[in-house]
Amino acid sequence: MPQAKDDYTRVAHPARIEELLDGLMEPGGASLQLAGEGHKPLPVLVTEQRPGEALVLDISAIREVAAELKRGATFQLLGQTSGKMLRTPALTVNSCQEEGEHLVCRCNYPHHLEVLQRRASFRARLRLGMEAGGILRNAHGHSAQGDLRDLSLEGCRLELPLAAGGILAASSTPVELELCFSNDSRFIVSATLRHQTVSTERQSLQAGFQFEAVTPDKERQLWFLVREIEREAARSTDSNAAARLPSPLFQTSASSAPSIGRRSILPYATPMARRLSRVSGYLDAQQLELQQGGTVDSVQLSRHADRLLLLHDEQREALLFATRCMHQESGLIRHCLSVAAHLLDLAGTNAIPRELRKAIAASAMIHDLGKALLPPELLTLKRLSDTDSARLRQHVPLLLEKIAGCQWLTPGVVTAVVEHINERLDGSGYPRHLHSGQLRELARAAAVVDVIDAMRRDRPDRAAWKISDVY
Repeated sequence: MPQAKDDYTRVAHPARIEELLDGLMEPGGASLQLAGEGHKPLPVLVTEQRPGEALVLDISAIREVAAELKRGATFQLLGQTSGKMLRTPALTVNSCQEEGEHLVCRCNYPHHLEVLQRRASFRARLRLGMEAGGILRNAHGHSAQGDLRDLSLEGCRLELPLAAGGILAASSTPVELELCFSNDSRFIVSATLRHQTVSTERQSLQAGFQFEAVTPDKERQLWFLVREIEREAARSTDSNAAARLPSPLFQTSASSAPSIGRRSILPYATPMARRLSRVSGYLDAQQLELQQGGTVDSVQLSRHADRLLLLHDEQREALLFATRCMHQESGLIRHCLSVAAHLLDLAGTNAIPRELRKAIAASAMIHDLGKALLPPELLTLKRLSDTDSARLRQHVPLLLEKIAGCQWLTPGVVTAVVEHINERLDGSGYPRHLHSGQLRELARAAAVVDVIDAMRRDRPDRAAWKISDVY
């Protein structure tokens, strides 16, 4: 059987098509989705199949689409049978008429079906830039809000604040989950906690849930959500992504920030710190993407570098202060934010083209993310042996490999801010042991900002320095 797009397998044998369509005729077994962007699956009854000739559909529950169907609008039938998800090719209605209290349509018979067999246990993972949240509520009226990390027909995984651990511990019965998407779509379901993992460094809790009492209607909604997450994720890894329509789930107004996710309800010291949390959220998600084998996303890096420039140009002092207030973030993310804001401020705004300033901000934002690719225990050692030091220094070449796709970054800026930020005037730095005469002014400025920020933060081998001692 040839492979269909999106990992679906094409089934063309007439007897097999007939068998699969029988499954769609079960109550709640089928949905109808009109072609075009933004259409959601709608409930439909497949009442009869006439192999090779026609399918008979009862659309009494969705009479509002009858006019479009009569005008020749194309649609697909979606469904699940025997643990397989299936869909038809594009179909059109040949006739549509009232039969008693029912509105019955006849459409052309599909000559093939597309089947995905892994869907029951497969989890669609949200990739970088796909913002979706989840609200957890228990029977005692307590709630917590987090980020949706993956979704399947059977359950989901949420990343929640550490405080959510108390809510989960007090919940001996299933909890209510409300999944929230950027376009204001909502999905509410009962769920049972299956596992949880705490990350004290990232101050978060990963919790896996299994859905309970999923009705046919909710199952149809889940099919749509899982498929749209996969479709959007495929766009982010496809070199021809521009040819794919974006999923409506992740479309939001450019003028409004989504009020979903773990960071949207955290307390922040200043309004600027709350705005800066959008950038820290990106860096945190980018760090996870690297740890899962991904690369630095060129589009997302560009978008958040623009955001950092905007914040600096609006209120530079408020931005610099805000970098000291991001206590909910890991030390690595706080350091990257601070270096980016202070190096951008040191570079100034006069006589430097905006695209060059953007490249400086972007390179500084990610300059240390290669450490996310190192063994975690290496970053907590109080003393480093020569072997440990050599392993730690690998974060630079590891990151350089991951930013190769960011072709809009100025190569000279990447060299100065990412590759040479750890070099020192006396040649004691790394990775190339360059001396002062071999270092550009930007590399020397980046090194100063990097070292000053590192001095002001606690490390495993020492406490943070006082600002007077730093000077």
